[in-house]
Amino acid sequence: MQKGIFVVFEGVDGSGKSTQLDLLNKYFQSSGIETYTTREPGGTRVGEKIREILLDPDFSEMRERTEALLYAAARAQLVAQVIRPKLELGTIVLCDRYIDSSLAYQGYGRGMELDF
Repeated sequence: MQKGIFVVFEGVDGSGKSTQLDLLNKYFQSSGIETYTTREPGGTRVGEKIREILLDPDFSEMRERTEALLYAAARAQLVAQVIRPKLELGTIVLCDRYIDSSLAYQGYGRGMELDF
């Protein structure tokens, strides 16, 4: 069985990540290649709930470390529940954002020292 491929689209807000992901997805599908699209944070029931919290302006008191850990939790759920199983089936997984966004936004943007 052939392993899948994991493709991530990164970039600043409004740079066209979702547009490029959709175009590549349509190309693969028109070629008969199985794909699965997802986003981060999100992509699972748990991840979507975390996304709601992260994007809710009512939680403006959220600390930088809390924010980073929520992103990491959503990512862990997405990898375990979606990304790894799909890749093991040979599916091409297209993801709108991944860990590079955390490094940029929570690391550099929030001035955190992220120890990985």
